[in-house]
Amino acid sequence: MNKIIYVTILTASLLNSACNQRAQQSAEKAEANQTDTASTFNAEIDGKEVQLYTLTNAKAKATVTNYGARLVSLLVPNKQGTQTDVVLGYDKAATYKANKATFYGAIVGRYGNRIAKGQFTLDGKTYQLEKNDGENSLHGGANGVYDKVWDAEQVDEKTVKLTYHSIDGEAGYPGNVDMTVVYSLKDDNRLEIDYTATTDKATVLNLTNHAYFNLNGEGDATILDHDLTIYADKITPVDETLIPTGKFLDVTGTAFDFRKATPIGARINANDEQMKRGKGYDHNFVLNKKDGLQSAARVYSPKTGIEMEVLTEEPGIQFYSGNFMEGGQPIGKGGKDYGYRSAFCLETQHFPDSPNQPAFPSTVLKPSERYQTKTIYKFLIK
Repeated sequence: MNKIIYVTILTASLLNSACNQRAQQSAEKAEANQTDTASTFNAEIDGKEVQLYTLTNAKAKATVTNYGARLVSLLVPNKQGTQTDVVLGYDKAATYKANKATFYGAIVGRYGNRIAKGQFTLDGKTYQLEKNDGENSLHGGANGVYDKVWDAEQVDEKTVKLTYHSIDGEAGYPGNVDMTVVYSLKDDNRLEIDYTATTDKATVLNLTNHAYFNLNGEGDATILDHDLTIYADKITPVDETLIPTGKFLDVTGTAFDFRKATPIGARINANDEQMKRGKGYDHNFVLNKKDGLQSAARVYSPKTGIEMEVLTEEPGIQFYSGNFMEGGQPIGKGGKDYGYRSAFCLETQHFPDSPNQPAFPSTVLKPSERYQTKTIYKFLIK
């Protein structure tokens, strides 16, 4: 064999071997990092093991924990072609437990949002719930499902199924309720959340996910530069304790008109009574949609080019602009400090305080019925 050809082949073979070795080492390192992250995150809470579950497709990755059925991270493509984690959270399960009232990424309930004075009457009986928001009950009280270790099953690489049995009287709610939440990461970068539940006694139920988003990337200082669209002509205005008054307010000419894409920060400091009561946006929007799964909102980050569309079967969506975030302890993922208005929430839901508001859509669940609803967070690049 010609010496030059031999040397060329040998060199190419060595280079190829080195490249393959580096690729293998890189893959092994990534796998080790993922294992290290999981082992660092894991803990035992209330006598049950808490773990991370990973969902992947070709372009995106989500992690979910069975403590509170929480969404821990969601990495989606940005306009630079790399991944951005758009969900706030903590590095350890124990940190979630110690700071459960932040509700980061959790499934909240039994009743997401507020119930006035922590009371409601059903079939002639008054039920007293836990008060954890002044005189009101918020997100199921101090003993809500966000603070429970759910049973989890990794169905496949894109799906995790979580179940929880809430006993009769838990947090003051009637009925033994069996809940199932399924997270699915689809190939088109949709994260689907499917909720189902049954009860053996008439009760009220309003489950939602409380993910905190920043499309600039979790840890970025602000979400005020995000463009927001909400397909809603009305909101349910609130009193001084953030309980709906029972009336409906037309958004026309107000700081709540997001029917056309508008920066979140454009009117957030408006001289408006409702804005002062919420210290910014913390209101339920009455969606224009009819029954079925339809688009409710869109958010776009000019910085990363990431757009998130929210689709839901629910009649309302709570837009919260991070007004009570303070920064400092506890520190978020990777040592990042989550400061004032550095995240937003879009919680798909039935309306707050519906059990005490006859004009609102009912949240009553009877033994003969099945609670079932779907919400989708879909990501694309613009």
